[in-house]
Amino acid sequence: MSVAFTKENDRDGTEANLQDRPISPHPNLVTSAGLAALEAAVEEARAAVLAAKAAGEDATGIAYARAARDLRYFQARRASAEVQPAPPADGRVHFGSRITIDREDGRRQTYTIVGEDEANPSVGTISYVSPMARALMGKGVGDVAIVAGHEVEIIAIG
Repeated sequence: MSVAFTKENDRDGTEANLQDRPISPHPNLVTSAGLAALEAAVEEARAAVLAAKAAGEDATGIAYARAARDLRYFQARRASAEVQPAPPADGRVHFGSRITIDREDGRRQTYTIVGEDEANPSVGTISYVSPMARALMGKGVGDVAIVAGHEVEIIAIG
């Protein structure tokens, strides 16, 4: 049916029927910075819900539905967050370690291993459940790991 033959509220109701954001089955390990980011995201989502209500939206409005969905997600992630201590200085890769690797193609990259919600490879953070982090966990400087079929060598752990 053409949108031209529907009422505005009908279209909004359909659009606002958003599914919840998926929650990872992995433990929700976070750094202290990750916990602060989750708390900020809860407050931001809460403010967006209030803003949508102030704009006259109800539960069928798309802005309200998106904000409410995000609020549910971030509240759940905040509730399940397990703050991890700083990694031990034992020369091994752990959650929270900052590692520098050399790739076979000559690229040198540095990443910090963090929780899923705080991971952003473009700024140098990777999730502890990522293939690279899993391949590097427990290894030390000079060790080689296979990531996506290619060798990477750990040259520094901080």
